[in-house]
Amino acid sequence: MQGHFACQRSCVGRCASVRAGLCLGMVLVASAILARVAGAQDVFAAATIRPSAAAVKFERDGKTEVSPGMLRMQDVTVNTCIKWAYGVQDRQIAGPEWMQAEHWDITAKADGPVGDVQMKLMMQALLAERFKLGFHRQEKELKAFALTVAKGGAKLHAAEGEGKSVMQNSAVGTVAKSTTMKEFGDMLSGPLQTPVVDKTGLTGRYDFTLDFTSYLPEDMKTMRPDATTVIMTALQGKLGLKLEPQKEQVEVMVVDHVEKPSEN
Repeated sequence: MQGHFACQRSCVGRCASVRAGLCLGMVLVASAILARVAGAQDVFAAATIRPSAAAVKFERDGKTEVSPGMLRMQDVTVNTCIKWAYGVQDRQIAGPEWMQAEHWDITAKADGPVGDVQMKLMMQALLAERFKLGFHRQEKELKAFALTVAKGGAKLHAAEGEGKSVMQNSAVGTVAKSTTMKEFGDMLSGPLQTPVVDKTGLTGRYDFTLDFTSYLPEDMKTMRPDATTVIMTALQGKLGLKLEPQKEQVEVMVVDHVEKPSEN
């Protein structure tokens, strides 16, 4: 009788073990299927990449337009694409010089409407597939600017509506709509060629105009203005913001491999 119960217990144990194994197997299979589906959703259905047909006036990073199912980038560099896809600044990318020198026009289409986050994941996949981008990350201490609020307070207006951020450059300044201070700092880091860290404490979205006209030398032919000085002075005078030099520990993307894509 004891042997009979022992056998029963053994059988029950084996059955429980088999059921647990089957359940675990089903979970793993389901996870793999979901991963494949998620991965498929993070890839553009079609994309064309060609050398830039024309420059975008006044824009260092060309022009990027995003609609629910379409991404159009005009006159952009590989660095521009990385900055947009990964949310980093120029000085946070270490790679070959041609990544900043050669310009491309890119049109990419999703299978259906997708949000900004997924669109950026798709761009990450496109960079890996078409530009063979490979990189690793490392911490590095860099000279940087902290974007802060000047004495007297910020001279900014809360954005009207909840649209996407738009910053339009011209020969004399920038017009910003629905822009965060993080986005503004990222933009400033380009002409300054220095990382800009938002330390304003301002968490909203703002509409503002930054006009450099009154901060430029009257005789531009004989006196070449220092871009950093002009930007810093205009920021404080027009927007009530300051740029304070400091050193920051910054995460840098070190490019291990990248290739120029074939046209299509």
